[in-house]
Amino acid sequence: MSKQDQPIKPSAVSKTRSASLDVQAFVEEARALPSAGPQAAIKGRIIFALDATLSRQPTWDIACQLQAEMFEAVRQIGGLEVQLTYFRGFGECKASRWASDAQVLKKLMTGIRCQGGQTQISKVLVNARCEQERGKVNALVFIGDAMEENADLLAQKAGELGLCGVPIFVFQEGRDKGVERVFRELARLSNGAYARFDQSSAAELAALLRAVAVFATGGLKALEASSDRLLLPQIKGR
Repeated sequence: MSKQDQPIKPSAVSKTRSASLDVQAFVEEARALPSAGPQAAIKGRIIFALDATLSRQPTWDIACQLQAEMFEAVRQIGGLEVQLTYFRGFGECKASRWASDAQVLKKLMTGIRCQGGQTQISKVLVNARCEQERGKVNALVFIGDAMEENADLLAQKAGELGLCGVPIFVFQEGRDKGVERVFRELARLSNGAYARFDQSSAAELAALLRAVAVFATGGLKALEASSDRLLLPQIKGR
């Protein structure tokens, strides 16, 4: 494993001098997250990963709103835990502790500010693999608009997640065809699904994220029984 692909340590403090005050706030609040309840009560765990580079700033508020709606969709099912992960700036990639309180996680997300930098999707995938080894991860949700890494290496890591039973649900902002090809391949290799992330389609995106949450907590049968069936064609087509 290369130095670049070292797993993320939850709440690790960035050593770069450019780290801003809101980074420290994220770290402190992530450390303060309540510990998860008994494992028997947990039905699903989702890693919610975000590209927080500067180009994402216009849609950041939408992402926060959609995450809250995703939690609400499975509130009655119960047992959904989420780890919030993001990357931005110069090598900065962080992950919170697992938590089931949507309001706490939303507060963490709204405290993040986008910064310029290259993508670090590889670190997100490595972190998901490490978390899966510690305990079952039902899905990885990734929202981003760019890919500036080795596509073949990302594909390999996505395939490994698929073999471990961790599907990647990729939401792409923008319409870059090269990025779309890679994102679709990551979803395919991991047995996940791909969708666009567009400011004009917030309602559809909310339904897609609810479908991911239902799938994570109850599997394919729960998704088939729910009203949010937009992901079924891709998942059942594997």
